[in-house]
Amino acid sequence: MACYAALLHQPLASTLSPCSSSRRAGATRASPRLQRVATPPLASARGALARVRISPRCAASAGAGAPGESPAAALRRVLETPGAHQAPACYDALSARLVERAGFRACFTSGFSISAARLGLPDVGLISYGEMIDQGRLITEAASIPVIGDADNGYGNAMNVKRTVKGYINASFAGMILEDQVSPKACGHTQGRKVVSREEAIMRIKAAVDARNESGSDIVIVARTDSRQALSLDEALWRVRAFADAGADVLFIDALASREEMKAFCAIAPGVPKMANMLEGGGKTPILSPVELEEIGYKIIAYPLSLIGVSMRAMEDALIAIKGGRIPPPSSLPSFEEIKDTLGFNHYYEEENRYVATPAQSSYRTGEPSNPGYARSTAEKPQEPVIDILPQLYDIGSSGSRGPSTGIWSRTLRLKITGRDGIQKIDARIPAGFLEGMTRIIPGLAGANIMERLRNAPIDADNPQNGQILLDFEDAMGDRIQVFIA
Repeated sequence: MACYAALLHQPLASTLSPCSSSRRAGATRASPRLQRVATPPLASARGALARVRISPRCAASAGAGAPGESPAAALRRVLETPGAHQAPACYDALSARLVERAGFRACFTSGFSISAARLGLPDVGLISYGEMIDQGRLITEAASIPVIGDADNGYGNAMNVKRTVKGYINASFAGMILEDQVSPKACGHTQGRKVVSREEAIMRIKAAVDARNESGSDIVIVARTDSRQALSLDEALWRVRAFADAGADVLFIDALASREEMKAFCAIAPGVPKMANMLEGGGKTPILSPVELEEIGYKIIAYPLSLIGVSMRAMEDALIAIKGGRIPPPSSLPSFEEIKDTLGFNHYYEEENRYVATPAQSSYRTGEPSNPGYARSTAEKPQEPVIDILPQLYDIGSSGSRGPSTGIWSRTLRLKITGRDGIQKIDARIPAGFLEGMTRIIPGLAGANIMERLRNAPIDADNPQNGQILLDFEDAMGDRIQVFIA
């Protein structure tokens, strides 16, 4: 994979546009560390190119990596591409899919949001490693873009960190964030945060790097420190420098309090990418535009609360509307067709049709010859007429007082069986008195007290065969069975 410096020396048309196709077939697996080179001065044409370089909404550049490319390799390729890359934080499979559909090239998971959505509880260390892994697998299965997982403080000591790294690799995360908080941890922009010692914090990163190497993986390790609020800015700067020396791929100081502090952070280890956290709605860090963050020196930008926040507000508004006897206004509610499209209903139906068994494909069960000529003759055969089972087929004398013109025997039923592929299997008219025998012959009718339904069906003197439906259901094979008064 081309390193960052090599990309910068390619023509602008091929490197600065997010729509350029930089994926190479047969690319080798990325090295465990991102290439560390000093970022060159920005070109004078930055202003004209800024929108192109950071735009996430390009179908050609979004989505899955190259065939055979690991999630981590796809993320490293994104990080080595010029520009500051926006990566909203998801919290479940649906929100991850929406991030990808919007055209972003990567996303984060938010421990804050997962704790809120999965537990309905605050982000204060209550959610466990197992719950985060379980949620992460659902997220990475739903989206093909690289996902950076929030691994909190590794859920224990250095040995726990190693298990966490290997678990996140197995869950198909492209990267993971490890922080230096004590247990139980706290949200980065809330009160009461405490951090472990320098030595323990560094050992967490070294344990993570060792676990990655032992697994033969190239997962991206994002090293986070919360010491800016817990201790001081100087301590935070010291720690991220040490994290870079320990092998971290991306550095992150949470809850920086000013633009000047952000600049001081980005000056540390200039060859290592920096992560910005734009906590929406009133965090400690100034909210800057992607262009401003890129100018300061950031490489990837997280938006941790946007999706969970707007979801909470939208649900509250919808519940108020419903409680008032209304439904949410059309402007706030996607149509049913739009919801189905987002969830992939149409794609599912199209793919399902590929696996529908035709009569020719299932003939091995019926003893019919299986050859193309037979299949064509079956498909081209005109629709068979309705079969009439005449009253003369039963022995009137053996029925005691029952005759063809008395009671239930005077009524005619129509039995229709239509296969799940739309092909009609049976369409027959039968005397109602045959029902008991039919329920024994056709298992799909077993258990339904159709005789009682028929006896209770009103008789229309002017039109005895009134077309009333007695049964209409699908059996276990997907065939539709209908019985109605003919």
